[in-house]
Amino acid sequence: MEIFQGIPVFGGIAEGDILFLAKDKRNVACVRVSNIDKEVERYEAACLAITRRLEELYRKALSEIGESKAKILDIYKLIVMDSELNESVKTMIREKRVNAEYAVSCATDELCQHLLSFGDDYLRVRTADIRDIAGKIIDELNGTARERSAALTEPMVIMADELKPSETIQMDKSRIIAIVTRKGSTLSHTAILAKTMNIPAVFGVNIRKGWNGRHVIVDGYTGLVYVDPDDKTVRLYHEKRSEAEDIRRHYSLLKTKDDVTKSGRQVHIYANISDPDDVDAVLENNAAGIGLFRSEFLFLKSQNYPGEEEQFAVYKSVVERMNNREVVIRTCDVGGDKLPGYLHVPEETNPAMGYRGIRLSLDRPEMFMTQLRAIYRASAYGTLSVLYPLVISVEEVLQIKKIVDDVKAELTREKQPFGLVKQGVMIETPAAAVISDLIAQEADFLSIGTNDLTQYTLAVDRQNERIDKYYDVDHPAILRLIKMIVDNGHRYGKKVGICGELAADLSLTEEFIRMGVDALSVSAPYILPLRELIVNSNL
Repeated sequence: MEIFQGIPVFGGIAEGDILFLAKDKRNVACVRVSNIDKEVERYEAACLAITRRLEELYRKALSEIGESKAKILDIYKLIVMDSELNESVKTMIREKRVNAEYAVSCATDELCQHLLSFGDDYLRVRTADIRDIAGKIIDELNGTARERSAALTEPMVIMADELKPSETIQMDKSRIIAIVTRKGSTLSHTAILAKTMNIPAVFGVNIRKGWNGRHVIVDGYTGLVYVDPDDKTVRLYHEKRSEAEDIRRHYSLLKTKDDVTKSGRQVHIYANISDPDDVDAVLENNAAGIGLFRSEFLFLKSQNYPGEEEQFAVYKSVVERMNNREVVIRTCDVGGDKLPGYLHVPEETNPAMGYRGIRLSLDRPEMFMTQLRAIYRASAYGTLSVLYPLVISVEEVLQIKKIVDDVKAELTREKQPFGLVKQGVMIETPAAAVISDLIAQEADFLSIGTNDLTQYTLAVDRQNERIDKYYDVDHPAILRLIKMIVDNGHRYGKKVGICGELAADLSLTEEFIRMGVDALSVSAPYILPLRELIVNSNL
């Protein structure tokens, strides 16, 4: 048995076998080949296999998500069959006597550089598709395509050097027992996802590739990881899991309680979700509603901009299942460590302060209006509000309201039904906090995003694990800003909630009640412990 100490990210005890996810490093080394004809045949076989797989995926996508979303697979198929690219690869194999992987890589680079030289936006977008499909051909040549797709076939403990949110959100969470990584900040979006998905997680463990398939116990409470645990350790943790079940049964008694203190002060408890599947846990724990639906994860799951019909179907299903409980959808907040490739955002020195949040949405009106149309159409099926991220000025709010008016007018002309949608603004920068009185006059409600508010106020990059110790959630500056925002919102009769991770910090719950915070929105596992504090509070 080997024991490793990591940093606990989310509590829980898990036991199972390890699946090590190696970094996706494609082999594009140049290798001289002797049998040229055989190498060309190998390339043609790989292209045929990819084409057949794309045809299967197209048929599946057509029935499950509609024609508009499935079209990207048709584009990929055309790229694989492109005569110019095919001839370029084969010519390179024959003339330079190189392996197919290297020929695909070089031919792709040449074609993409040629297309980019025209300076056309459409061609720039197509180069990303070309590189993507070229990577799939290389995977097929290497024999790694099926390995990656079939990796997570049963419940396992996922281990990796590092996981991006886009990688985590695309996994089948029903098959993830726990997450253990070598790198990663406890404040990262991957950590937030683990909490939302109720998956025990430990970061900062000196994991090894040789552990793949070995048995492990992960203690998300203490950060301890036991590789090949002995019988005594297994018995001990079976007892601990039994104790955890007793605690869960205790909390289950709180499901029917109202979110009201002993003195009658109501503090609504909402849930944060990142996926429609998370609604089960929201209902199970009887939350007042969904205070933060992180819609950007729809964009991270997709290979291209999700269309209006796709988004509408997701929002409608969530709203209907919540049965008139409020659902607050945050508009797409990609950026930083949450950035899908098809957005083609240039690499930034400081992405947390860059092209993200409402800035990206306002700069890409077609994307923004598509999302707003889907949100407004879904509002006809329940109680729905919308929340705008990273706002720093009243001018942005006015610009948003003008676009919203245009969307509503457009839907009215089309005789598309929609409901009354409250307009909320996230206060997550010092600038927005300082002018929250001005923003409150234009918004229907305010929601404090404490993750970024803390990051920007303390100048601490939340993705940098080396400076986690400086991320002081109860720093006096943060608490003063929260109190200022609450007072400013109430001055104009607007409700103010907290939707950042700080809302789940039980040591601050009574402080938030004293401040007058109207709602706390947390990951589902924190709902009942938070409710216990509220119903037992004398405030």
